[in-house]
Amino acid sequence: MLFVVALATVVTLPVVGRTADAARVRAEVAGFSATLRHARELAVTTQRPFRVEVNPIEHRMTVVADEADVRLTRRLAPELTVQVVSGRSLTVHFDPQGISSGGDFRLSAGNAVYLVNVDPLTGRVRISR
Repeated sequence: MLFVVALATVVTLPVVGRTADAARVRAEVAGFSATLRHARELAVTTQRPFRVEVNPIEHRMTVVADEADVRLTRRLAPELTVQVVSGRSLTVHFDPQGISSGGDFRLSAGNAVYLVNVDPLTGRVRISR
């Protein structure tokens, strides 16, 4: 009986660990996207331009109003790799009308890879795997 319990534990622990890691990565990607959406919402509601500056080396993203009014700084998990796709900038600008400069980011940790896209015409943020 003890052998069966030990065997079940050995088989299920790696699966639980991978599931927890995948959930952490999904939460990081969701937080990254939520920060971009929040910046767009602030631009529209306050009628001021906002930008999101992504710094993959320091693992953070910053929401800035106008020229230097820092509104929010979000730390990114150290295991999360952020890359800009197709020569875009690491900074996304949001105008009071809701449009943006657009952006494509590849976020990865372990085997999980996500693409976060900011549409330039609508400012809409989408996540795909």
